[in-house]
Amino acid sequence: MNDTGKRWRGWRQGEFQAHFVHTGVAESVFFVFPDSTTMLLDCGDHAAVMRVGKSVPVLPGPDRMAGEWIARYVRRVNPNGADVDWAVVSHFHSDHVGTPFWQPAGNYGENPRPLPPGRLRSGIGIAAESLRFRFAVDRGSPDYSEPRLFANPSIGTPRDFVRAVWDALVARDGLVLEKFRLGATDQFRPLRGDAPGFEVRNVCANGRIAMPDGSVLDPYAGLPFDDDSNPLNENAMSLGMTFRYGAFSLVSCGDFSDRFKTAEGKSVFAEDLLAGALGPCSVAKVNHHGHHSMGAKLAAALRPKAYVACVWDQLHCTSDAMAPLLVPDAPDALQPAIFPTVLPDGDDSEPWRRRVPDACREGCHVVVTVPPGGETFTVTLLDARDEEMRVAAEFGFESR
Repeated sequence: MNDTGKRWRGWRQGEFQAHFVHTGVAESVFFVFPDSTTMLLDCGDHAAVMRVGKSVPVLPGPDRMAGEWIARYVRRVNPNGADVDWAVVSHFHSDHVGTPFWQPAGNYGENPRPLPPGRLRSGIGIAAESLRFRFAVDRGSPDYSEPRLFANPSIGTPRDFVRAVWDALVARDGLVLEKFRLGATDQFRPLRGDAPGFEVRNVCANGRIAMPDGSVLDPYAGLPFDDDSNPLNENAMSLGMTFRYGAFSLVSCGDFSDRFKTAEGKSVFAEDLLAGALGPCSVAKVNHHGHHSMGAKLAAALRPKAYVACVWDQLHCTSDAMAPLLVPDAPDALQPAIFPTVLPDGDDSEPWRRRVPDACREGCHVVVTVPPGGETFTVTLLDARDEEMRVAAEFGFESR
């Protein structure tokens, strides 16, 4: 059925869905498990609109802040209305969590369930005004004893902002803070019913990588990150997960990307190490918005049928990150589809850009829908310029 131009049909019981929500200033992914358990992974707000000449269109528009647009989207697609089971923050950057230190002009919208007074009106803080979370997880929760949280003072502001939001929600709603359990397959689990064949595996956190044999690789062990010559890269501390549903799998590793030197002076590309923990998948989120990230080794390990890139800047989707996503010397039929939430300006003769549908040029939410068994999946592009949930394009895939 061709649903282009029609209103999106919504979630159906037994389906796994991943919604890559586009605002033009942030990254946010909303998951619906097959039993209707839900997870909001990141909900940012970055001062991208202040980056003259580098910004992409702010959608649906600048009259509301990103956290509110995201919450409104969630309430439209969530089978449980305003109730969300997990709020997860991949790492402490403003485009993933928000920040209390800037506010754009515009209408802040309605505030049906306000947080206690304080500078919490950004990103996840705004979303929490109209959403209710049961559990929250970030890379330091619940006690923030992870020493790498404090290695670089420049990450303190987003971290402290997130903690303030969680504290307010503990007081308001009884929110429960959980520790991210690296390597676990039973943390993010169906809570509202049975979901045979569904599993979420925790792959990376705080620079450590859970390997397939049960070991943990820690390439940062013993390295100093307390001076300007070798600062901690917050992106590489991202939480990462693999979602499996039967034959289908989706990989999302936040902004995991880094180049650093070992104590012996050896240069390391962190994503080459991540490649050793991951196998072929159906869909992969492009790390760090496709900004000088990914790499040939990681792309060769993943080899998905489709990539999704969450874009909020014209500097995203750089050629060094996107070109390796293509399979060397393979025919078009074996090349992955590439779905940026908006396509940055660039040279359309680049081969990877020819794998991008035209609908991505205007700005779109990317929705991955997987039926029971996971043998196939659909990628639906929803026009992000308004809240009508109109289908701009739709594509079907086999999962393997």
